[in-house]
Amino acid sequence: MQWYLKVLQNYVGFQGRARRTEYWMFTLFNVIACLVLYLVDLLLGLPLVLTLIYSLAVLLPSLAVFVRRLHDTGKTGWWILIALVPFGGIVLLVFECLDSQPGDNKYGKNPKL
Repeated sequence: MQWYLKVLQNYVGFQGRARRTEYWMFTLFNVIACLVLYLVDLLLGLPLVLTLIYSLAVLLPSLAVFVRRLHDTGKTGWWILIALVPFGGIVLLVFECLDSQPGDNKYGKNPKL
């Protein structure tokens, strides 16, 4: 939960680096929250209103942590645009699973240290 809150506190911080743990824990809590809100929407008979509001609220933090994760692997944040081509999401998934670049890189200090 602390990883999720840390990302939300750094709301639109696109600079720096994010560890795999920070990215994947944020993603896990984000998916859980979406599922819970989806179920609440279904129970209340709402047309996904709560889920949509939540998704819009965490859009910028999600993009920011994604870009910081790319920075941690030594890639520029513009790699996110590869998702617009077929199978580009697979390339991004591989990048998100890569280990951090050892030592400092042009995006900052290694967050593992």
